[in-house]
Amino acid sequence: MKNIAITMGDPAGIGPEIIARAVSNSEIQKICRPVVIGSRDILEESFGLAGQFFRPNVITSVAMVDPSPGTVNIMDIGSIRDFRRQGASAEGGKASAACIKKAVELALNKQVDAVVTAPISKEAFKAAGLKWPGHTEMLAELTRTTEYAMMLTGGPLRVILVTIHTALRNVPALITKASVLKTILLAKKACDMLELKDPDIAVAGLNPHAGETGIFGREEIEAISPAVEDAQRQGLPVSGPYPPDTIFHKAYKGEVDIIVCMYHDQGLIPLKMICFDTGVNVTVGLPIIRTSPDHGTAYDIAWKGIASPSSMIEAIRLAVRLQI
Repeated sequence: MKNIAITMGDPAGIGPEIIARAVSNSEIQKICRPVVIGSRDILEESFGLAGQFFRPNVITSVAMVDPSPGTVNIMDIGSIRDFRRQGASAEGGKASAACIKKAVELALNKQVDAVVTAPISKEAFKAAGLKWPGHTEMLAELTRTTEYAMMLTGGPLRVILVTIHTALRNVPALITKASVLKTILLAKKACDMLELKDPDIAVAGLNPHAGETGIFGREEIEAISPAVEDAQRQGLPVSGPYPPDTIFHKAYKGEVDIIVCMYHDQGLIPLKMICFDTGVNVTVGLPIIRTSPDHGTAYDIAWKGIASPSSMIEAIRLAVRLQI
């Protein structure tokens, strides 16, 4: 079975609780060996909150993993003091980052087969003086990756994003032939990771009606179509650009395997509409496998014993399945 590193995420959010429920899931125990990176104190409390049995095995090396059912293998980052439950804090941000750094180190050294990250808080990162706007950018820097993209999967939909965390007004200038072509290439890589045979890659337009031959914008003419044509010349199974208001319906019916989307909400709104509780985030292009639940810290319901582990379970399942 694969060793899967699971980071605790922000200790003030739902990460510890959904980890407790996910690693206690009988299916997860059968398909992988989880290694939870976080604070033993926080994890012990979260297992109690979730009503799950907790038999800790604190390890300093993956070679010390105990595969016995019910055992929770933990790489302990130590106690976390002065963090604010159900809210962002500098201590929470520092702890989250420490877990991620350790997980990446293990993955790069081939001690674990994949990394699954629980939700972090951008506000907490900022409070801690950390420069990264999110997991994706941090993972790219830690692995020295320059060509990467965020892919989200849920139900019949898979979307991959040309632009990620940026203001909407910045998006048009970031839609270039190079950025779209790069994402198409990464979409093919994502299909390979999923072992999809003969995939169909569709590219969404930026503007209504995919620009309507330039009437509603020229990004399709000047950047998106040239990128699609270049990718086709390279032999990639890609088509588009398609009107954004129709292409998701085609994907929902199974007519395309993955959609290249121009900006964050273009892809995530339809995906979260149909599978809010089971969506998974995958960073494509890294030299390691990384997945994550497609939701945030949910401070409003954290530490109440009511958080659903569904997306975390799906993230672990997908991490076991993916190949690089």
